[in-house]
Amino acid sequence: MSVQLSPTSLLRLVEQQRLEGGAHDLSEAINTALEFWLDAKAALSPGADPAKLRGYQWKSLFLPEGTILRSWSYGEHNYARVEGDKIMHQGRSVSPNEFARFFARTARNAWFDLSVRRPGDKRYTMADVLRREQAKQERTTANTPIPTAPAAMPVATPAAAEAPPAPAPTPAPRCKTDFDPGWDLPERRKFRCRLEDVAY
Repeated sequence: MSVQLSPTSLLRLVEQQRLEGGAHDLSEAINTALEFWLDAKAALSPGADPAKLRGYQWKSLFLPEGTILRSWSYGEHNYARVEGDKIMHQGRSVSPNEFARFFARTARNAWFDLSVRRPGDKRYTMADVLRREQAKQERTTANTPIPTAPAAMPVATPAAAEAPPAPAPTPAPRCKTDFDPGWDLPERRKFRCRLEDVAY
């Protein structure tokens, strides 16, 4: 199967390989790029258009537009919503930390104080739980080996098939094997080892 690739994309790919100093197999590089693209598409919520996807980047956690943040203070819930690229609460743009402290009289850790419900979620989840799940998924993705093409198996010729197998190489002795007179008696050791031989 052949796939058309624009010259601009091909040149960018070759330049990226040169900068990274990796393998120069274009098929492998194209396959890797395609895997990254498919993983990114799978991470999007169903029906989301990546060209129009907007939201708030909260450190390592991305909150797409339409996400609702909820905090609990003094017996009641307070809500904020991601609109465009901002978190809006009572008509003003706030950070997660500002929203967590809005009704509190003490310092708050927004990761443990806020619950998040993204578009497509059925329930609220603590922000710290979402952050840990995302970090675990990224570690799993990073540790997944990239599939490579299987190496071609050598074809045995008839002459090679009939030839006896080569003898296994004999291991080199660890100690000196040149014997002096008197060391070849049966009760002596097979190898003569000197202290300086062991040291080196």
